Formats: sequence, structure tokens, C-alpha cells
Amino acid sequence: MRVLVAMSGGVDSSVAAARMVDAGHDVVGVHLALSSAPGTLRTGSRGCCSKEDAGDARRVADVLGIPFYVWDFADRFKEDVIDDFVDSYARGETPNPCVRCNERIKFSALASRALALGFDALATGHYARLSEGRLRRAVDTDKDQSYVLAVLTADQLAHAMFPIGDTPKARIRHEAAQRGLAVAQKADSHDICFIPSGDTQAFLGARIGVRRGSVVDSSGAVLAEHDGVHGFTIGQRKGLGIAGPGPDGRPRYVTGIDAATATVQVGDVADLDVHTLYGEAPVFTSGVAPEGPLECEVQVRAHGGITGAVAESRGGELVVELRSPLRGVAPGQTAVLYRPDPAGDEVLGSATIRAAH
Repeated sequence: MRVLVAMSGGVDSSVAAARMVDAGHDVVGVHLALSSAPGTLRTGSRGCCSKEDAGDARRVADVLGIPFYVWDFADRFKEDVIDDFVDSYARGETPNPCVRCNERIKFSALASRALALGFDALATGHYARLSEGRLRRAVDTDKDQSYVLAVLTADQLAHAMFPIGDTPKARIRHEAAQRGLAVAQKADSHDICFIPSGDTQAFLGARIGVRRGSVVDSSGAVLAEHDGVHGFTIGQRKGLGIAGPGPDGRPRYVTGIDAATATVQVGDVADLDVHTLYGEAPVFTSGVAPEGPLECEVQVRAHGGITGAVAESRGGELVVELRSPLRGVAPGQTAVLYRPDPAGDEVLGSATIRAAH
């Protein structure tokens, strides 16, 4: 098979490329340039896709003896990931940019170009597994990335390969060292790749500006003023700008955000409990929406927020009734459905949360 490997310059995608070569495939490596100023996208372990990363990926490709290219996706990344991220926060949502990057860049724009150029598959260093076309959790549950891949369609999964999903991270690093790859001990990237400073609020504030509004309690009483709803997320406890806890002495949390009126509502922790999720743009890994109620487990964050549920597709929307309540669920997050068997590792589908009650 002709396989294009997305090489970020990290240890995971490097070992993925090496394994594809070992498997006898015709392999080409590609690094995505996602910024018009790539030098600004890495500060230590923060950020990615910098000139440093491109150089690391090229050196790995040289060791493996495979062709290597850098493809410029900066404009597409800005429009489909960064601008979407900013716009979502301006609407009072809490998006996951890694989900959007996989959905719109790696497995849409990149995969489409790969197929058009005659490649049979796109391989990445994601921690996930594929079995008979079905997406499953990685063996290393601490590194599992099936959640951020659950937006992929059946057709996209048919042309995807995840060579390292069957191996724990520690063994991947050991394998990289044995292969003589200089990235064996390179720090993992974390936080949001296009905000290398780690200061999300400053990043958003510089792009959205000041949109003043009020922080209110459940009765509507104004407790404080704020400079924009983008400074808040559902479940937030600190940085609310209010004087101390509620009248009962308990901490207060953000329980609602109305971007239209620039109103942020706070309340007790119990007010964060949600029992029903409403998701838009559902995707099912089988390629077909289930008929009738579907028993499942639902996960609402990349690493946490899991409970049993019953999901049903209704008029193009996914409605998920939770067996037990979840807290801190926000519009913009992704609800991912897993098969509720003993393994609990098969992804059934996903949707972007529109509302939660």
C-alpha cells in the first residue's frame, strides 16, 4: 500500500512511520505547516508544528529512508480550527480544537489530498485502534485519543491507520530509542497547540475584545461585571470576579452563559448536574444512524466525564439520556458514544453538544 504518514516531529508519529516502513508499505512522510509564523508555535512542551518540529520530522524521515515533504495548511488551519475556536468562545461555548483539527484538517483536507495523489491510506501517531473498520480505544488508556477521533466518518476511517494504538507510551519511547530516533525523549506537546503561552484568556481577549456584561445569581441579582463571556466556561469556580461564596457559604460555579445578553449565571455545584444532552451534526462510525434507542456509554471530555446512557437519533439531532448525571457539561463540547460491553472500547458515534439540561 502507498501510505502517507503525518509526521508532527514527535515520538509517536515517528514510530508510526517506522512501523509502516517495517510493514513493507510504500511510505511518504509529510509535516503540516499550520502557521504563517511557525517559530511562534512552540515554547518547550507547549505548542507544535514549529520549524523545530519540521526539522525533527525531516531527520526521522532521513533515518527511515523515506521521502519527506512539508505541506502548507496554515490558511485552512486558521479558518477551520483557530477562527472556529475563537468564534465558539464568543458564543459562550467550550470547543475542543483537537477534535476540529482531526475532523477538518488531518482527516479531511490532508486525507483528501493524499487520496487524490494516489495514496491508499493516511497513518498518524494517534493512540487509537481500528478493528474491522471500527474505531476503538488505545491499549494505553491514559494516552487514548479515540475521543478526539470520534468525529471521523466511516469512509475516513476506511482510509486511516493508527500503527501505535496497540502499544503503551513507555514502550513507544523505548522503541524509538532502539531505532536511533533522536525524538525518543522529546517532550509531549500539551495544552492548545496554537497558544504556546498557555494563556487562553489573553489569546481570546486579543481577538474578541471587550464585550462587557454581568455575572448574576439564580435570582438575576447582579454580582459583578465582566469583560466578555469568552472568559468563562460552564463549571468554572475561580476567577468569577465576585466577592466570596454564596449566602450559604458554599462556592459558586458558572452554571450558564448567554452570549446574546453577555450574561454569566452562577450557582451551587448541584446546579451543574445535567441529565440530557442534545447534540448536533451526529456522526456514526458504522456510517448508518441507529434505529431506535441505543444503549451506550457517553464521554463528554477527552479524559473524563463518562456515564451510561441511552442515545437516539431524532430529526438529525442526537438526544442522549444519562443514566446518572454529569457535571460541568458545556455547549461546544463533543459527546462520544462507546459500546457498553465489558471492554467498553468501541466508538459508536459522536455529536457536538448544543445544549444540556
